[in-house]
Amino acid sequence: MRAYERLLRYVKIYTTSDEESETVPSTARQLDLAGLLVKEMKEMGVACARVDGQGYVYGEIPATPGRENAPAIGFIAHMDTAPDFSGEGVTPCVMENYDGEDITLGTSGRVVRVKDFPHLPSLKGRTLITADGNTLLGADDKAGIAEILTMAEEILRADSEKGGNLSGDKEGENVRNGEKKEPFPHGKICLAFTPDEEIGRGADAFDVPGFGAKYAYTVDGGPENEIEYENFNAAAAKVKIRGFSVHPGSSKDTMINAALVAMEFNAMLPAGDTPRDTEGYEGFYHLHGMSGDVSEACLEYIIRDHSAAMYECRLETMRHIAKLLNEKYGDGTVTLTLREQYRNMREQIESCMHLIDNAKEAARRAGLVPETVPIRGGTDGARLSFMGLPCPNLGTGGYAFHGPYEHITAEGMDAVVRELKEIVRLYAGMDA
Repeated sequence: MRAYERLLRYVKIYTTSDEESETVPSTARQLDLAGLLVKEMKEMGVACARVDGQGYVYGEIPATPGRENAPAIGFIAHMDTAPDFSGEGVTPCVMENYDGEDITLGTSGRVVRVKDFPHLPSLKGRTLITADGNTLLGADDKAGIAEILTMAEEILRADSEKGGNLSGDKEGENVRNGEKKEPFPHGKICLAFTPDEEIGRGADAFDVPGFGAKYAYTVDGGPENEIEYENFNAAAAKVKIRGFSVHPGSSKDTMINAALVAMEFNAMLPAGDTPRDTEGYEGFYHLHGMSGDVSEACLEYIIRDHSAAMYECRLETMRHIAKLLNEKYGDGTVTLTLREQYRNMREQIESCMHLIDNAKEAARRAGLVPETVPIRGGTDGARLSFMGLPCPNLGTGGYAFHGPYEHITAEGMDAVVRELKEIVRLYAGMDA
């Protein structure tokens, strides 16, 4: 089965996470996909395939004989889809031999336009997959799951056809039809699929020791040739403003309009430091939620910067604005809550750059031109790297995640599968 065929099945399962929920996983519907994945893993011969009590799926492929001392390598993807746009009732649309032009998404009235996505002509001739315009597709990150499991299935099949010892043969025999053959060479391969990555909780209950890998990759990025080991330092900020409401006809020097104070708070941030105005390594403040009236108001931000020093400056800027407004309107008018989400994984990856070197070589072997780019976001791997599991990120072949214009190609997914297999092959030649 090709990876895209798996994707078409997975995207139909509603798995959107919920930031307001306090359960783990945040939505029980993620367990529907978890159960399906465990079933598939068991059917293909993945050892110890299981889902734990918090919705994390684990499994492993034992090392082939003679490769037991190779470092155990892991591959991780997440099951939830982003709450930014509907992930319920996804109808995938498959366009063979795509012409490289604008794409009309069903009857939704939405169009994926070349002027908005200038890479589209480069996908001409491929099999393009979108949703129908009413939902996101969910390739973020069900494409990563599909690619990892397709890689696992192909390795297990190769081992089986060559008489590998992945089904419990005694004493490491790899004999079939009287002929001794060398199976696909690999050390132990560890697989995991996590819930709630899209709401920043994907690594919260990840069992790093139980996972069993020395190194890992998340497969949760964009174009298939991208390799990422630098991400934002990230925090969430909530600004609550308490107003003082009196009759507007007699409010001189008395009223504190919480909605206007909220506007004042935002106006004191650098106007050009927004996602629309920044790129590459440039950081930003992103106002993603606001509500309020005269009596009370609330602003919700995410704060991002690749530089640890600049990240701290951004947090301090928020604190300073809160201080100034409280001095102006009275203590307790503005309450600022900052919550760190993740740090730049580069700090942890720099001591094991073989992860990046091997990924580049694997990409070349898979027919790709590797490109290392900074992540303008985060992945489970960022937090896992600080939990003792160095874990850079690989592309999935997808584009325009978190919205109705999301798209991916079957050929891009095939290339990722080849890349993953080559990573496995490269680590088989290393010593733990």
